Amino acid sequence: MMGRNPSSMTGSDRKRYSLHARRPIRLMRKSSMTRAKSTRPRIAVGLCGASGAQYGVELLRALAEREVETHLIVSRWADAVMRTETDTTLAELEDLAEVTHDNHDMAASLSSSSFLVDGMVIIPASVKTVAEIAGGSAGTLIARAADNMLKTRRRLIVCIRETPISLPCIENLRTIMLAGGIVAPLSPGFYHRPADLSDLYAFMVGKVLDMLYIENSQFRRWGE
Repeated sequence: MMGRNPSSMTGSDRKRYSLHARRPIRLMRKSSMTRAKSTRPRIAVGLCGASGAQYGVELLRALAEREVETHLIVSRWADAVMRTETDTTLAELEDLAEVTHDNHDMAASLSSSSFLVDGMVIIPASVKTVAEIAGGSAGTLIARAADNMLKTRRRLIVCIRETPISLPCIENLRTIMLAGGIVAPLSPGFYHRPADLSDLYAFMVGKVLDMLYIENSQFRRWGE
């Protein structure tokens, strides 16, 4: 019917032709671009060289407890800061993740947007990495994976740990937010009456899990 002249058609044929011609192009459904519901959540976690490495350690522990498939990237300076601030070694940290990637391995699975992940958390995020993401330079695997999240409209959570914050850094954070990322400063609340540092870590980890739509009871919520 597609090759026939409409003027030579009968009334019924012309009606069918008209309906076919007006039929919209079938778009790919959103569900076909997401991972199968039966699979475990897959989350990428990047640790940068900012202070607050323990936040990253505690998030990986929480994700491991919930059997989330985690892909870990640790920058060189994150390793250095972790050795200064925590009792966790790089090997112990990597044991918490299901898959680890070198931050300079641009052939890693996370470097391609065709490798689907449900979300990415950069915790702690350094000012340098924030600038790389905002500028779209993608010079490291962390920045490249983050860029993939933005361009495919997937969840990117940037947990910066810096104070005070310069105007250029604020502008970079604004750019990330405008591109669809979530900026979540590592600034825990105190209404849950934290007794020690572990309660502060738990608060921020719980907030991050909330943003990843992962159920948790990491801290006492307001009104509970």
